[in-house]
Amino acid sequence: MKNICPLRYLTETFGGKWKMPIICILADASPKRYSVIKRRLGGITNMMLAQSLKELESSGLISRTQYNEVPPRVEYSLTERGKGALPMLTAAAQWAVSEMEGEGFSANCGECRSLC
Repeated sequence: MKNICPLRYLTETFGGKWKMPIICILADASPKRYSVIKRRLGGITNMMLAQSLKELESSGLISRTQYNEVPPRVEYSLTERGKGALPMLTAAAQWAVSEMEGEGFSANCGECRSLC
């Protein structure tokens, strides 16, 4: 068993600009196609989205389902492990909203919808 700081593990698992927003998009329980995730994120490149999805999948937080159809259809959804992270992300979002309001920012998120 490796020794690692829990906060380091957390940042390695959820770190980066796009991973938490992707999880938030998938939080409403309905599977999402790549194009829907990309559209909701806005500003992400195809390469970065593909890499982030692969990392989240290899961490066991999301699942990728490919359907044998023409044209091919792929959907992403949260795994049970990913769903287990939602309370922590909701608490973090609530903390951020409180801090933002105290600093004069308006919390307006078009990505999460279900967590913020």
